Amino acid sequence: MTEATVDDAPPSALPAIGELDTRLETYRVELTGYCYRILGSAFEAEDAVQETFIRAWRAYDRFEGRAALRSWLYKIATNVCFDMKGASQRRARPIDLNPASTADQALGTPLPESAWIEPVPDDRAVPSGGDPADVAVARESIRLAFVAALQHLPPRQRAVLILREVLRWKADEVAELLETSVASVNSALQRARATLASKDLVEADPTPAVLDDEQQALLGRYVAAFEQYDMDALTSLLNEDARWSMPPAPLWFSGRDAIAHMLRLYPPAFQGRAFKMVATEANGQPAAAAYLRGPGEAQLRLSAVIVLRIEAGVIAELITFGAALCAGFGLPPVL
Repeated sequence: MTEATVDDAPPSALPAIGELDTRLETYRVELTGYCYRILGSAFEAEDAVQETFIRAWRAYDRFEGRAALRSWLYKIATNVCFDMKGASQRRARPIDLNPASTADQALGTPLPESAWIEPVPDDRAVPSGGDPADVAVARESIRLAFVAALQHLPPRQRAVLILREVLRWKADEVAELLETSVASVNSALQRARATLASKDLVEADPTPAVLDDEQQALLGRYVAAFEQYDMDALTSLLNEDARWSMPPAPLWFSGRDAIAHMLRLYPPAFQGRAFKMVATEANGQPAAAAYLRGPGEAQLRLSAVIVLRIEAGVIAELITFGAALCAGFGLPPVL
C-alpha cells in the first residue's frame, strides 16, 4: 500500500547525496497531492514541493538517515505549507460564497485568483501504479468538494486529517512529524471531523475513480456539444439539479433550466469564434480544456478548464475555471 506506509526505506538504504535528485523526484507527485490538499492551489503546491526539495538538499548533511527519507520529506513539506501565506487563507468555490444567480444578473466583479480553489491534473497529484485501491483513494481525496471542505479547517487540522485519514499514517507517526503528542493529534483529528460534520461540508460524489466506457462517452458528447455550441444537446446531458459555476466570476447557476437560460442568452458573444475541447482529467474527475479562437485570430488559445461531476449517467456539476486559474496545469497556451 504505497501511501499508507511511512517508512519506505531503512537508514542504510538511503541514497548517497549524488543520487538524491533522482530519489527526491520519486516523491514529487505524492508530495504535490499532499500540498495541494492543504493549500487548494496546484501552482502553490508545486512551489511548495520545489521548496521542500531545496530545503532537503540544504539539510541533507544533517539528516544522516535518522528517519526514513519519505517521512522526512513529508515533515519538510508540511512546514513549507504552514510557512506559505496560502495555508492561512480559505480558498473556495462560488457555491461556497454566494447564493445561486440568474442569467439576468450582472456577472459581478471577478475575485482575485487567490480566492479560488484551483484544479489540478490527476497525473501531477496522484501517483500512478501501485495498489488500485490506494489510487482510488488518492483520486477521491483531491476532488473539488473534498478540497473545498478542507479549507474550513485550520492548516494544522488539515494536515492531521489528510495524514491520518487519506494517507493512513498512525497517530504516533503524525505526532512525530508535527513534533507534538499523540493526544494532541487525536484531539486535532476529532475537531476536524466535528467541523466537517457540523457544517455538512463533505458532499457525496459518486463519480467513479476510473471512468468506464459509458462515462467516457458522456464526456465525449459534452465535448462535441460544446464545440458545436449545440445548447439543446448540451443541456440534455445535465441533471435536473445540475450546478454550473465559472470562477473567477463569483456567480453560479442551479438547475438545468437556469443553466439553459444562461447559455441561450450568450450565443451572440460566440459568433465568429471557434472552439476546440481537449478531454483530460482533473481532481479525480473528468474534465476538458477549452481552446478559443476569436474573430481575426490565427490560433486557438487556452480559455478554460471545465471539471465535471457525473452522477447516475448525467452531468451533476460543471466548474469552468478561467485560464488564469489553470497556471499549474501544464497545458499548452495555444493549439
